[in-house]
Amino acid sequence: MSYAERALRTLSAGNRTLLRAKDEQTLLQEMCRVIVELGGYRMAWVGFAEHDDAKTIRPVAHRGFEEGFLELGQFTWSDAEGGPTAQAVRTGKLAVAQDVSRIDATRLPVALTESIKRGYASVAAFPLVIEGEVIGNLTIFAGEADAFDESEYALLGEMADDLAFGVATLRMRVRHQQAEELVHRMAYYDLLTGLPNRTSMRGLLDAEILRAQQDHQSLAVLLMKVGRFQEISDTLGYEEGDRLILEMGTRLREIAGAEVALARVGEDEFAVVMPGASAETAMRAAHRTMREAGDPIEVDGLSVDPHASIGIALFPGQGTSSDALLRRAKIAAVQAERSPSKYSLYKGAEDNESRRRLALVSDLRRAIEQNELQLYCQPKVTMRSGEVCGAEALVRWLHPERGMIATSEFIPLAERAGLIMPLTRWVLEAAFRQSHAWFEAGIQRPLSVNLSAQDLRDPRLIERISGLFATWAMPPETLQFELTESALMDDPAGARETLDKLKDLGVDLFIDDFGTGYSSLSYLQQLPLDSLKIDQSFVTSMLNSEGSAIIVRSTVELGHNLGLGVVAEGVETEAHWEQLQALGCDTAQGHFVSRPFPTMQFDEWESQSPWNRPVPPIALPQAV
Repeated sequence: MSYAERALRTLSAGNRTLLRAKDEQTLLQEMCRVIVELGGYRMAWVGFAEHDDAKTIRPVAHRGFEEGFLELGQFTWSDAEGGPTAQAVRTGKLAVAQDVSRIDATRLPVALTESIKRGYASVAAFPLVIEGEVIGNLTIFAGEADAFDESEYALLGEMADDLAFGVATLRMRVRHQQAEELVHRMAYYDLLTGLPNRTSMRGLLDAEILRAQQDHQSLAVLLMKVGRFQEISDTLGYEEGDRLILEMGTRLREIAGAEVALARVGEDEFAVVMPGASAETAMRAAHRTMREAGDPIEVDGLSVDPHASIGIALFPGQGTSSDALLRRAKIAAVQAERSPSKYSLYKGAEDNESRRRLALVSDLRRAIEQNELQLYCQPKVTMRSGEVCGAEALVRWLHPERGMIATSEFIPLAERAGLIMPLTRWVLEAAFRQSHAWFEAGIQRPLSVNLSAQDLRDPRLIERISGLFATWAMPPETLQFELTESALMDDPAGARETLDKLKDLGVDLFIDDFGTGYSSLSYLQQLPLDSLKIDQSFVTSMLNSEGSAIIVRSTVELGHNLGLGVVAEGVETEAHWEQLQALGCDTAQGHFVSRPFPTMQFDEWESQSPWNRPVPPIALPQAV
């Protein structure tokens, strides 16, 4: 058989190997076997080129009369190495030694005598190239000198190229498989804890529900809510928050055992499924879990109570779908936060209330977008003269089906639902329209608008307000802004920056609900304020509470000492008026002056009100 025929037979067998190979190591080892057993060569080996300091060539497959040959030395593709294999890897070209005995023995990784002893008479080394990069070598030894001619080079070189292509294809297949596994893992597992996620839990729970229906069995879902996650993340950083979740996941896995379905179903929530469990069994499991998992956790050197709570929902009595059971278990977990045991069975009343709140959020969003809200106001009166000196803008919501919704209900709802900024925008636009109408009529009646802590964090707040002034071409004296003391203390530095920018617009600024936010005198001195508004809780109780009376008197004195005006909210009776007037309070607001009413009725109210002209205020009748 000619050398070319031998190479052709080897190439043909190698192609069949490429088609059948399922993994890279099998492909390499089979190719070496084909070269030796079917091609009749003495030995074949494949190495991969490393990019370490030594430029190592790492043998990964071999076949033939090697007898430990590849373990005798360290193969490398550095410039110091002179053998054909190093040359092929270094240059990316075929390297041949037709007579091994003539190779410079001083530049070989293995002693020349070892090659001769194993019957290696000639050697051809082919680079393995993938996308232009040499990844390694295919080195073939023959038992006779001058064993390789040009036709054989071409055929064996083609086989080396096919081998490199096969390696590239298998690696691509592995990468695709790994990508698919990652996508699957991201879809069905929580990347932080490694536990199944909500999607995975829903599928498992649906299967358990179906099995329970067929077997006429019950099942329980326990949902643990970790109460300190957001606080720790905000205070210590998200890494510490993640550490808390990891520790809770580990504890729950140890308590539940490997056979029990456990999943992370929310940012700070874990769920466990208990097939066949009754209410009593589930309650015992919740009690044990809280006892063993509720201990403090070390986070950033601090011993932190996780404030966990567990809610329980039962199939079939409290839900027949995975979504219903998980949702109701979460509601029960929130209910459990208020119980001494910190675990609770689901109670339906809370669910109905949650549905009502959710419906109200949707209705409120629509009311804001479709301009279905109403702008009310409550007048303010100068206590020295009894004259009307402005009004506070208030928003009211007359629901088409539920009637008037209390502000104490829908304002907190808007804050939780992320609607407070759209709501403030509505109030601002409505207040500017009303102020413009008064301004055009020649009425000097400033209208004050409340801004929340969330509004102060709105990066477009100042731009929006200055834009409204430009739109309506109004002087700054027509609008005022009120900010609660607690909102200022939520972010003192950011609040001060926003107040400075508001003051640059020329408007008057009020601290609302003063006395409830624990601000310091040094901080107050730094703010560009015009007035303090004493919280109505102190004003309302000042006649019956010595403590409230002291707070009101001290606030009036403090405001005047700081050069600020003082407004009293919650002035309900003539007795409140008399005492505030005696204390030197500047402005009154409350039911004694007037209850809130739609801003469009202001002119009518003022024309009929005893406050429309300067008279001794003490002689005025109580407002109705």
